[in-house]
Amino acid sequence: MRIRATVAAVTGALALSAFAAPAAHAAPATPYTMNVSFSNLKIASSIKVGTTNKVSATYSYTLTHGSDVNATAADFYSDAYLYRGSLDDPTATVEGDDFATCKVVTSTTLTCTGTVDIYPAEGELTSSDAGKWSVAAEATAFNGQNPSSPDYSKVGFKDAGGLATTSLLRYSKLTTNASPEPVAKGKTITVTGALTRASWDYNKYYGYGAQSVKLQFAKKGSTTYTTLKTVTTDYYGKLKTTVTASVDGSYRYVYAGVSTTAAVTSAADAVDVQ
Repeated sequence: MRIRATVAAVTGALALSAFAAPAAHAAPATPYTMNVSFSNLKIASSIKVGTTNKVSATYSYTLTHGSDVNATAADFYSDAYLYRGSLDDPTATVEGDDFATCKVVTSTTLTCTGTVDIYPAEGELTSSDAGKWSVAAEATAFNGQNPSSPDYSKVGFKDAGGLATTSLLRYSKLTTNASPEPVAKGKTITVTGALTRASWDYNKYYGYGAQSVKLQFAKKGSTTYTTLKTVTTDYYGKLKTTVTASVDGSYRYVYAGVSTTAAVTSAADAVDVQ
């Protein structure tokens, strides 16, 4: 995972170090708990990630602060991020390239927006990371302290977890090929295809076996598709079934997705029935 490049991560680490300091030495100063809270955090319910392209997901939340907090100061920072495990000791995190941008709504509230940014080609994820993640928000106020050598007792920090959830999904691809084209009415049409999904371990797409996929059909000139049957992919993600030719139209496969893999609909393949 990308290491969260926020001052909050630094202050949090130092706070933990205070508890780990030997009894014979004075514990370093730790940030004080800032009078800040977070609410109304919104983020996409799922984020599809392939093998190459950077993926960014926008989030927003309301930051409420006390009158003693200068939330518009240049050295006040806030953002949201994804995490797994506990908030205090996450097993993994996904962060953004930049802090959130916060706009004043009232004297004590701001609306903040930002992105979490994922770089699958850089090995930030493994396939086991697919599934549900929790979302947290944090804020840090340096209060005029030099970030390189601050008095941490004068630095404010606050975080909160469990504000929302989202799922990181392995991007999937699906193909359809109906043949022969054209075909005589009453003859058999063979519809093949393949379902593949992204491997974040190897940055390639591999066949996804034992998955239920719907075969759908729409008459020529119509955009309404009807499900004809459900077909199961083989070990290599391949699909194959037959139907009887009746009228001109298009065939497509549709995969509903699972908790780790995105839903996908193939491009349609038109067949001329003579």
